[in-house]
Amino acid sequence: MPNAAASPARFRHGLVLGKFYPLHAGHSALIRTALARCDAVTVQLLGASQESIPLSVREQWLREEHPTARIRCAIDDAPVDFDSADAWEEHMVPIRALLDAPVDAVFSSDGYGAELALRLGAEWVQVDPHRRHTPVSGTAIRADVPGHWWALAPAVRAWLTPRVVVLGAESTGSTTLAEALAEHYDTLWVPEYGREHSETRAGGLETPWRSDEFDLIVDRQIGWENEYRRRVPRPLLICDTDVLATTLWHERYVAPTPAALRARAAAHPPALYLLTGDEIPFVQDGMRDGEHIRHAMQRRFRETLAGQAVPWLEVTGSVPERVAQSAAAIDRMLADAFHFALPLEQQAALALADPAGPAR
Repeated sequence: MPNAAASPARFRHGLVLGKFYPLHAGHSALIRTALARCDAVTVQLLGASQESIPLSVREQWLREEHPTARIRCAIDDAPVDFDSADAWEEHMVPIRALLDAPVDAVFSSDGYGAELALRLGAEWVQVDPHRRHTPVSGTAIRADVPGHWWALAPAVRAWLTPRVVVLGAESTGSTTLAEALAEHYDTLWVPEYGREHSETRAGGLETPWRSDEFDLIVDRQIGWENEYRRRVPRPLLICDTDVLATTLWHERYVAPTPAALRARAAAHPPALYLLTGDEIPFVQDGMRDGEHIRHAMQRRFRETLAGQAVPWLEVTGSVPERVAQSAAAIDRMLADAFHFALPLEQQAALALADPAGPAR
């Protein structure tokens, strides 16, 4: 019989096993229970090859959220059949290989913990078996990420959050639209670091620009994005410019963009680009080149966006009209934003329910 979670019994070495696909509050509650009752805890992350969140990403999540646990990872593609002794033996191969000391207790919410503990000569400690204290599961999150945003740690949120980038030539209303979209969706927006750098750079705007300044701008911009993605109140982040836009400003002020900077842009694509139209009046704020360069830069933005793979849309009109056009595109993107490959146990259940059905 499992111990009650509140039992005073302590153990030398506890084991928690899971896919953490993705890591959520229920997993963390289980791990913290084990940490509170054991001198040492090993958390085994056993992922399958076809799963769509890389094992290395999930390992980073676990190490950040549970720095005092010992994290061990392996691929386990054995078939999932808790009633099969042969399947159990296949799963036990990586489980035993990852252990460097005997286990005294296996902590789990699900019933498989009883068999796992028996095979390891350990005691089973069942924690929150009906998920009353932390009502969440990986299956529920994969089916509805926004609805379970509360259950995800900052690092998980950062990885899952899609970015929408607003860009355009000078005085086309990009910042205004980014702010308006953040308000519309009740989320955060990332300001343009390049503007701050322009205001504070040595020598002011009259000093010729250097290529290394654009590397700095990219570093800071991505740093801001990463910071904001960890604390968005919903899975959507609006960004006022990005690396791709920075490559065009490098082209404008210095020379053709270096290959390394282009590669950084290619490696950091958003989910959607919104190009703000240049049909509105130009406003000089003391930091802009002037209207004579705006239309040429806008054409360059269009050419560049047309030559890359991320969907994009040019929005025009008043601010409410631009918000409406943008929101229609963002809503379509969000409706298709979260896809996860089925874990092996769900594939097995589907195969049993429909043996003649198509492979998934």
